[in-house]
Amino acid sequence: MQHLLNLFAAIALLVWGTHTVRTGVLRVLGEDLRRVLKQSTDNQLTAMLAGLGVTGLIQSSTATCLIASSFVGQGLIATGAGLAVMLGADMGTSLMAVVFSFDLSWLSPLLIVIGVILFTSRQATTAGRVGRVGRVMIGLGLITLALQLIVSATRPMTQSPLVQSLLTALPNEVLLDIAVGAVLTIFSYSSLAIVLLTAALAASGILPLTVALGLVLGANLGSGILAVLSTARNGPAERRVPIGNLIFKGIGCALMLVLMPYVPAVLKGVAPYMPSPLSQVVSFHFLFNIVLGLLFIGFTRTLGARLDRWLPVPLKKGPVNRPQHLDPTALATPSLAISCAAREALHQADVVETMLRGVVTVIRTNDLTLAGQLRASDDTVDELYSAIKFYLTQISREALSEREGRRWADIVSFTINMEQIGDTIERVLQDIEDKKIRPGRSFSDAGMAEICHMHERLVSNLRLGMSVFLDGQIEDAQKLLQEKAHFRDLEREYASTHLSRLQDNTPESIGTSSLHIDLISDLKRINSHICSIAYPILEAAGALTKTRLREPEAAV
Repeated sequence: MQHLLNLFAAIALLVWGTHTVRTGVLRVLGEDLRRVLKQSTDNQLTAMLAGLGVTGLIQSSTATCLIASSFVGQGLIATGAGLAVMLGADMGTSLMAVVFSFDLSWLSPLLIVIGVILFTSRQATTAGRVGRVGRVMIGLGLITLALQLIVSATRPMTQSPLVQSLLTALPNEVLLDIAVGAVLTIFSYSSLAIVLLTAALAASGILPLTVALGLVLGANLGSGILAVLSTARNGPAERRVPIGNLIFKGIGCALMLVLMPYVPAVLKGVAPYMPSPLSQVVSFHFLFNIVLGLLFIGFTRTLGARLDRWLPVPLKKGPVNRPQHLDPTALATPSLAISCAAREALHQADVVETMLRGVVTVIRTNDLTLAGQLRASDDTVDELYSAIKFYLTQISREALSEREGRRWADIVSFTINMEQIGDTIERVLQDIEDKKIRPGRSFSDAGMAEICHMHERLVSNLRLGMSVFLDGQIEDAQKLLQEKAHFRDLEREYASTHLSRLQDNTPESIGTSSLHIDLISDLKRINSHICSIAYPILEAAGALTKTRLREPEAAV
């Protein structure tokens, strides 16, 4: 019983070690890894190599799949390029299994000691980067230590008569082995951990070599199923890459089922050069993914095009009152979660823009039904604001780089401004109903022209503000901030011309005077919220003027 508990503890340590390395690398290099993937998808070969390199670092093809799926969902890369990335990702996982199959017992205590020292010193660093590097080193040390413990725990178990009788009675069914390997991978959330565990058990003699190979195939298939399950609730575009990757893995496992009767002969032939069952298992895993990648790299575009047709993105019918981009699975990758929150913030801004564009239509047509629909859209804006805010609170600020931390704050500021704009538009629409439509009043031609001019400029500024939030261009931010002063001058000018019309006893101006003054003031207030988007960008660049107030005159 003690040996069995030791084995379970070693397995748990192995799974935890792979998880620690994955999260540590993502926190250190998350943004850089996403940029590498995005920039390396010009052709299928570089995309595959990028997937290999990224997964070799984070030791999780599932995490790479989530990033690639997000890129496809955002329209940044084609589905075929995402599938090429995943072929490389599987190679990266198998490559790390080969690395860990070597005797690294001398390295394990060194990695753990240095890692703990660096991790405990994280408070002394600005962004905690040193601590995150230490986390990665601890994880690597735990993986190598866990493999040693698995071998030690299984060695006395192989001498047990009960275990030996179970091994002899174990059915040599490849399909069953594949199913077991897939299930274990899904539960452990790491195909690498299952492959290393299988290799260690084969090296200890507790698993026959043919059974171990079946479990390895199942681990490959299980990683594909895990990615599909992780993106099951996402949009059609984000489900394409996991499904396509699972199709490739399924075809590969089917081909191996046909070739499995010839495997024992091959193993017998390589035994003189590769006597250890551990090296045979990890080499089989590595070669399987290499052959799979080379075999299917030419079919990624074809399958990607078919998946685009099978899983089309549905056309949006008006504003949607629920979040579309807040992927809960992306929270494990803070840089990816930040990107999801930014996309949802732009979705919120789209709803605000729809409300803003509808204001002039309501004024011109006196459409009470449209006014009610637009006012109801403010509830959508508020719901999206709450959802984005809650999503951001689930992202660990400690796991973010300095740049990502600023982006986190920018998203919060942007969504607050959009929520306040929505509230202002709702109030404007209510005033138009109460003070113009129901009393049957109308603006003068000159007054209507002034409102339309301000409104047109306001919509343009909102589009510019969304661009500034998305790209962070200093020139656009400066232009947006200049609009604040221009709009203030415009309000003063139009208020003055309105008073002139009142002096001329213009009937329409007299009837809508209160509404006219309030409306141009509210439009200026909305513009101020829009211009606030530029402040964080200019402040980060050191281009923000400290104050627009005049310096006090020196006392004489």
